[in-house]
Amino acid sequence: MKKILLPFLAFLYVIANAQTNYLIVGTYTGGKSEGIYVYHFNSSTGGFDSVSMIKTNNPSYLAISPDEKFVYAVNEAADKGNGGKVSAFSFNKSNGKLSFIDQQPSVGDDPCYVSVDKTDKWIAIANYTSGSLSILPINKNGGLDAAATSIQHQGKGVNKERQEGPHVHCTVFSKDNKYLFATDLGTDQVSIYSFNPANGKLTQLNPGFVSTDAGTGPRHLTFHPNNKYAYLVQELKGVVSAYQYSNGQLKLIENISSLPAGFKGAIGSADIHTSPDGKFLYASNRGTSNDIAIFKIDQQTGKLTAIGRQSTLGKTPRNFNFDPTGNFLLVGNQESDDIVIFKVNKTTGLLSDTGKRINVGKPVCIKWISK
Repeated sequence: MKKILLPFLAFLYVIANAQTNYLIVGTYTGGKSEGIYVYHFNSSTGGFDSVSMIKTNNPSYLAISPDEKFVYAVNEAADKGNGGKVSAFSFNKSNGKLSFIDQQPSVGDDPCYVSVDKTDKWIAIANYTSGSLSILPINKNGGLDAAATSIQHQGKGVNKERQEGPHVHCTVFSKDNKYLFATDLGTDQVSIYSFNPANGKLTQLNPGFVSTDAGTGPRHLTFHPNNKYAYLVQELKGVVSAYQYSNGQLKLIENISSLPAGFKGAIGSADIHTSPDGKFLYASNRGTSNDIAIFKIDQQTGKLTAIGRQSTLGKTPRNFNFDPTGNFLLVGNQESDDIVIFKVNKTTGLLSDTGKRINVGKPVCIKWISK
């Protein structure tokens, strides 16, 4: 009996372990939060448990290195044009702990986004208040060196309160690592640069940007898994733009609202992701809506059809993300101090509340590392 039981138990252990990943949460510090939080997350049950925490100031956006050995966090702060920082941490998969390596200036104020290129040698940072972006080299131990490239955007938009100057909000590398896309909420543009991974240099293409409708405020950009389409959420008007994508160029397909019909409340669209299988698109709305808009993606055209909405059951859903299996969608409600865990219906794309909550102060970024 023991000869049969032991292999069976070992099999169950392997299956259970394969369904568990590390959940890495960035926050705004102060109040209930002190830094970056690490959890175990079970993709079969939606269950979780706390693993570790490391103190760091306002790690409002995170990026995971391709080899999953390092985590990079912006430290969102301002000081007359050069107050922002970015920190590098090593990650130990055996115990789930982060260790601080070093920190560099982000070459701007209020960095709000960081991404790692496919060679694992460079990070790109968006400095919101300064309206600038920078490229920093990653050294051999996973730490960072001083910026190799920094670009200052120029211009403003029609919204005098929010678009008085440039506000770079995200920096996204293309899947082939040849281009960098920088959304600018302040100028209603997505700038497109060719990227040289040999030296970290950026060269703006010709044409070097796509413009959105005036006053819409581009925020986050994501690419479809088939790499034929890209989707942009625009903070100030609650608009999602769908684009055809090829070789660094974006061609507008359509604009569609992410807000309820006839909505008259405060707008504050935030994040956007496709489902891992590419069938559905999700966009979060803050303001007074506090929900996730759900769209079906036409696989042949990239067009969107609104199919549902899901309350985030909290306030200010700044960021959300799917777990690695696509079974669950986790929403960070910044002002409710919790992460709400939804079950994903992979057939309909709709979400249902699991009743599970991760209590953490001001969660604003959700990332994953395999266990």
